[in-house]
Amino acid sequence: MNAPGPVIANPVRPAFDKASREDTVIVSIGPSHPATHGTIQIFAELDGERILRADVHCGYLHRGFEKECEDHTWHNLIPYVDRLNYCSPLINDFAYCEAVEKMMGIGITRRAVILRTLLSEYSRLCDHITCIAASLMELGAMTAFLYLVMIRDYMYEHIADLTGARVTHSYGRIGGLARDLPEGWLARLEEILVQSDDFLGRAHGLVDRNRIFIDRMRDVGVISQSDALSYGYTGPILRSTGLPVDLRKDTPYLAYAELDFEVPVGIKGDNYDRYYVRMCEIDESIHMIRQCVDLLEPGPINVDDRRCVFPEKTRVYGEIESLINHFKIVMEGPRVPAGEVYSAHEGPNGELGFYLVSTGEGTPWKVHCRAPSFVHVGGTHLMLEGGQLADLVPTFGMINMIGGECDR
Repeated sequence: MNAPGPVIANPVRPAFDKASREDTVIVSIGPSHPATHGTIQIFAELDGERILRADVHCGYLHRGFEKECEDHTWHNLIPYVDRLNYCSPLINDFAYCEAVEKMMGIGITRRAVILRTLLSEYSRLCDHITCIAASLMELGAMTAFLYLVMIRDYMYEHIADLTGARVTHSYGRIGGLARDLPEGWLARLEEILVQSDDFLGRAHGLVDRNRIFIDRMRDVGVISQSDALSYGYTGPILRSTGLPVDLRKDTPYLAYAELDFEVPVGIKGDNYDRYYVRMCEIDESIHMIRQCVDLLEPGPINVDDRRCVFPEKTRVYGEIESLINHFKIVMEGPRVPAGEVYSAHEGPNGELGFYLVSTGEGTPWKVHCRAPSFVHVGGTHLMLEGGQLADLVPTFGMINMIGGECDR
């Protein structure tokens, strides 16, 4: 007889094999809990209402973004990029397109640079407002939630007028943008910014000095600066600890070197600091958008490079060369020179980077996204342990985990 083989432990097991004490209990929160925003599951060991230990699992959306990109041309995978952080898809588009442009040695036009900068900050506004509104709703502050969601809806409709889509815009293009601004778009933009000052002021008045809000947020979900750095945190969470790290200042890209703006920071690294940093960044983004409008000048929005930019439709219909050019870009994709590149933008939640590898073909060999939400989930337990079970909801809300970019 053959000797029995080794016993293989079941790879699917609870986060904790057993409770650390006889008087504690292990509970599973999510993945269907409305406050866990998607597929997140949190195993928590509770001593009464206090969380002693927490283990956070991001779960699976089963979309396979990175692998799926290997079967599509460099252009055709842009809609997949939109669906990473679907609260600020324009920043995803522009960060990815810039990475490809670096590999191809392309410098986009002046008008495209300013428009990408303007729309990145507009997208940041939508993301921050969504995060704060959802967190306020989960705390029961419905009036402030409705004020913020109302102005965010104006922004969504306005962006849809430009891109043709409400959420997944697919507006970025390698070498520029899908289309130019429609008539009257900038005038409507200023109207919305004026309205947003009013609605944001109402939200500030309702919650900034509200005793219930302060008690639920201050000294809750604290993370130290050293822990934040150790876990690779970036964006508002890192800045809430007092460290002014921002790629727009530290390694300027697009038109950020020409803009006047501050980098807000917190003090304690708690939920209130994260709320404060995001609200201040909203004000800074509005200020930057208005500066971009002043810098905007007439001109082309795409480079004159037939390797990646589609010819005008009138030429496609009238010239065989342009028709062939259009056909080859669609069917075979732009031929990106062999090599690798990493390019990062300052997303609303932190460093959003794309690592691309090309073998010189019309499809990528490798696409990897350095998604801030995925990194932040790794250290979420530090902000939960030691707090109350009820603190889990506002803490998780102010981390602003986006499930789309957590999927692996």
